[in-house]
Amino acid sequence: MHSNDYTTVQSLMVSVTVSSLGVTQLHFLEPGVKVNGDYYQNAVLLNMRLLDIHSVFGVYYVFQQDGAPAHRARDTVTMLQRETPGFIPPEMWPPNSPDLNRWTTASAWGMFQDRVYRS
Repeated sequence: MHSNDYTTVQSLMVSVTVSSLGVTQLHFLEPGVKVNGDYYQNAVLLNMRLLDIHSVFGVYYVFQQDGAPAHRARDTVTMLQRETPGFIPPEMWPPNSPDLNRWTTASAWGMFQDRVYRS
């Protein structure tokens, strides 16, 4: 390989909900989609994740996200306050939760790789 050869890698966006009680199924988002507040609320939350959360965890759960712009969008926060029983608002989210980061690096990436490289 020459120093000016490049390989283009297409990114893959995955949505999953993780809890000490279990993990929902992985949802692979449309390639190249721009995840703005509207797409996140309608395509991801209402049509994927909240349905999965209810089927795995029932109707009583606490919902928390990270600080991604689509997660913090005013309409997203309002919808989650209305649709989820125990929504933790953005001002109470830990900026760098070591618990979440440790789980993600230790467990999630292995699960993602298994699903991505399966075919």
